[in-house]
Amino acid sequence: MFIYLASPYAHPDPAVMQERFHQASYTVAHFLRKNITVYSPIAHNHYLACNFDLPRTWGFWQGPDLDMLFEAEELWILQLPGWEESTGVRAEREQARAWGKPVLLISWENICGEDYQYGEP
Repeated sequence: MFIYLASPYAHPDPAVMQERFHQASYTVAHFLRKNITVYSPIAHNHYLACNFDLPRTWGFWQGPDLDMLFEAEELWILQLPGWEESTGVRAEREQARAWGKPVLLISWENICGEDYQYGEP
């Protein structure tokens, strides 16, 4: 199974964006340990945006993200603070529904429990 993991990213505070990157990466690692193939645009592209001066906006990443979503069997949304207001998450959810893909909400608290620590997973 190939899962596309949506989560909020853009924020005026770079520290919030960094934390969202760590949370998305932690979640990807969690599912990979369970042999579930997960693609997260945040976990996979944050490094590129930070180190190669790429925009961090939905407008820039929309094309590649939707290409990956098209290939995924399901869309899972990681419920981090801000997920309901996220332009990207909203667009990903609408597109997944238009393509008839299942959409599931994933609770951050159920993923991390007490094990999460800020930093590299």
